[in-house]
Amino acid sequence: MPGKAIILFTIITAVVVGTGYLLSADNHTRFSWFTKPASDIGSASSQSPTETVQPSPDPVQQPEPPSDNALGFMLASVADQYAEATRYPAWSVPLSPEQARAYRGNHYEPVSLPLEGNGQFTVTLEKYRFTEGEQILVAAAIQGPQVVDRSLSATLERPESRNAVASTTLEQAGSPGYFEGVLAANESPGEYRLIVEARLDGKPVRHASTLTVEPYLGDFEGLGNAWVSGNNLIIPVRFSPEDPGFYALSAQLYVGQRPVAQLQVEKRLDSTSDTINLRAHGTVLANQTVDGQLQLKNLQIRQLPARPGDRTNYAFGPDEGYSFTPPDLESLTDTPAVDPESEQRAALLRQLADKF
Repeated sequence: MPGKAIILFTIITAVVVGTGYLLSADNHTRFSWFTKPASDIGSASSQSPTETVQPSPDPVQQPEPPSDNALGFMLASVADQYAEATRYPAWSVPLSPEQARAYRGNHYEPVSLPLEGNGQFTVTLEKYRFTEGEQILVAAAIQGPQVVDRSLSATLERPESRNAVASTTLEQAGSPGYFEGVLAANESPGEYRLIVEARLDGKPVRHASTLTVEPYLGDFEGLGNAWVSGNNLIIPVRFSPEDPGFYALSAQLYVGQRPVAQLQVEKRLDSTSDTINLRAHGTVLANQTVDGQLQLKNLQIRQLPARPGDRTNYAFGPDEGYSFTPPDLESLTDTPAVDPESEQRAALLRQLADKF
């Protein structure tokens, strides 16, 4: 019996050790017969003992490491873009149609509040900035399966205190679900919250958006006669300020219906000076086909703060802008603007790129 027990113990030990080896990480040929088709089993048994089974290639392709010159390529690209940008002076830069839409200074983007059942509660204003004393036309549209009361309320409140400073009722106008009303912008300059409240299915729903009230800065009084000086088209804009101070004027220059340049300038205005000269550089006009009049649109003037912390105030030109007949533009050339500092920066970027 002791002999049989020793033999049985030896067999059990061998089975355990063999099983452990088959399951161990070091056994690279374990259970290879599970992964081979039946037709390959026979051929596998006839292989030479010295042959080793090659592991299957990884189906996932490894990403290539970045180029050693990636930084140089990036710097060269930045240098090219900077050199292209410096062709134009900061006060006269080319303008694409997309940029012209984005640069509109007094555009209100309608705000939509989602409702159940794929509905929407949208509030629209004719502009974002209103001059003190102006009327604010508020339009609201409600789309969806909700049951809407016959009128809505609109309230103007101060954002810091939530105190209401003006209110009105929006009545149905035209098609069902469309409402209109008027508020007066008689409050002091600053930012305000516009709250439009409706009752949908008998429950109140509030829509919140923002607008600003601006002080009266003065009046735009049209354009003077444009002329060419050097490689610039000079466009005089007359603005009569309410108070003296430093002002920044910007406008978009159009050839027909095409925007070609964003123009801007800063100047101090007082009772003796009410003309601001915008300049369009030759780089934005020399290659344009000008047939007839040019247009100046989206005029915006800012009264710059007299002291740090003071508010920047805004005023805007007429919605239709101004049209004018330009002088002969044949002398304008597509010659890059000269700015020594910008040229030095572009050269430095190019030197850095060449080192990689």
